[in-house]
Amino acid sequence: MTDKTDQIIVVGHRNPDTDAITAALVYADFLRRMNVNAKAYRLGDLNNETKFVLQTAGVEQPDMIPDNIPEGTQVALVDHNESQQSMKDLKKMRVSHVVDHHKLGDLTTSEPVYLRFEPVGCTGTILTKIFRENHLDIDQKTATLLLSAILSDTLHFRSPTTTEDDKKVVEYLHPLAKIDDIQAYAGKLFEAKSDLTGFSASQILLLDFKTFPFQNEHWAVGTAETCNTDKILERKDEFLKEMVEEKKKHKLNGFLFCVVDILKEKNLTLIPTEDEDKVVRQAFKVDIKDGIADLGSNISRKKQIVPTLEAYFNGKNK
Repeated sequence: MTDKTDQIIVVGHRNPDTDAITAALVYADFLRRMNVNAKAYRLGDLNNETKFVLQTAGVEQPDMIPDNIPEGTQVALVDHNESQQSMKDLKKMRVSHVVDHHKLGDLTTSEPVYLRFEPVGCTGTILTKIFRENHLDIDQKTATLLLSAILSDTLHFRSPTTTEDDKKVVEYLHPLAKIDDIQAYAGKLFEAKSDLTGFSASQILLLDFKTFPFQNEHWAVGTAETCNTDKILERKDEFLKEMVEEKKKHKLNGFLFCVVDILKEKNLTLIPTEDEDKVVRQAFKVDIKDGIADLGSNISRKKQIVPTLEAYFNGKNK
């Protein structure tokens, strides 16, 4: 076994979703099968959907990343590449691999790295291709992790981020995962995703929370994908108040919280202050009533919400 200091750390983004966790586990496994010493870690607590997926697959959750990672440690990033969404002190590490399906952020490296970016709905789709390109078998556990991630990230193909590649990969993984009824399984995933029993307002806001730089401003966009929007919106006032606190805590210029109805494919976004009100009205050309902006079918943060905000801020600064 190689010395521990030669071990590559594999991580998904902060406030991890199912794709971030499963991608870290699967890519670490791939690297080990390529005779590279690698270990998956997580950068936060698991949501209920991810717990359900790992339980179904019979896989242990990765350890939380330790605080004392030595400077210069090799790191593989999956399902993200922007430093503000990654481990702390990323700039002091040696990023050696990136596998992602998001836009290229602020990543810079001092030496050549392995990069694999594809505009698909899920990192799981890219990882399945990598396994197949290297003629590696995908066992039932791995297939379950990958399949679950794709169904989750694409909202079972409802999301506008879905591509033909995602659909083909699900078709390929389905028999390997030995899941009888994909529709019913996706329903169970979304039920688990929607179960926020016992979560505080702050925990819900930060479950799927990502920060983005827009020109000189620092914004966050959180999402709750759910089959039960009413359950979330009945706590609207609590969320709006907590969003103001989180803005201060994270030193944000703006914070949006998108409540996405998975089945109706609709997005109702909470608007905590005048700052967000002004930007959302102008960027999305919508009215805002009682702290809620109806963003209609704009349900993808990656493909619709963030690009619209970027276009607004870029235009404003011309």
